[in-house]
Amino acid sequence: MNTLVPIITFSLLAGLVSVLAAAAFLLVPDRVRAQLLPHLVSLATGALLGAAFLGLLPEALGAVEREDSHLITLCVLFGLVLFFLLEKMVIWRHCHEEHCERHSDSPNNGRGLAAGTLILIGDGIHNFVDGILIATAFLTDYKLGVLTSLAVVAHEIPQEVGDFAILLQSGYTRRQAFGYNLAVSLATVVGALIAWVSLAGAATALPYVLAVAAASFIYVAVADLIPGLHQRTEPRESMQQVFLMSAGIGLVYGLSTMLP
Repeated sequence: MNTLVPIITFSLLAGLVSVLAAAAFLLVPDRVRAQLLPHLVSLATGALLGAAFLGLLPEALGAVEREDSHLITLCVLFGLVLFFLLEKMVIWRHCHEEHCERHSDSPNNGRGLAAGTLILIGDGIHNFVDGILIATAFLTDYKLGVLTSLAVVAHEIPQEVGDFAILLQSGYTRRQAFGYNLAVSLATVVGALIAWVSLAGAATALPYVLAVAAASFIYVAVADLIPGLHQRTEPRESMQQVFLMSAGIGLVYGLSTMLP
């Protein structure tokens, strides 16, 4: 099967669906949106962990000899440290709330437009990396590519909602915010194409790239999403979080068994 077609299709869909869903989400009343966003984050957490531990890591470990399995875990560790450093340098900072340190600038303090530009640049880099992850997964296995694309969309939607909000607060019109985010989402396709060209003939490198991809999903879930969930301590909300995280994991597992 030609991998280029699904790689382009799913990387394009991953970017477009995330932006369109986030734009539609902003049309929801503020009170309702504030209630729904944490639920989306919980679901995304489960989807990311499910894709990492049920899809990417088993595939990576199964593709190498047993004596080389420690190299896979070493790549996971390397990936976790790498994404920590990227986040520290504010190149790739996730935020899934509309009010956080990333979304603290406003047009009144003269830094709004600069903050909006920084967010667009950061999102472009992040989308580029997402494209690499999607392409790597499809080069390994079609089903793994679909699961990876699903996990990317799941965690991109709440992030894009927050990004739309800060762009609007920074003085961008709704049309400008939508247009810029849509353009930046195409970086996913660029990353996917570069990965396809680079890795299509390098099958031996794929397991190790998959391990780094798994580290990406684990880091986003554990370092960026779960701390926000811990801020909500009511027993009822905690039970909802566990249920939705389990639903995200179950969705990934269900798709992995249904897809050919």
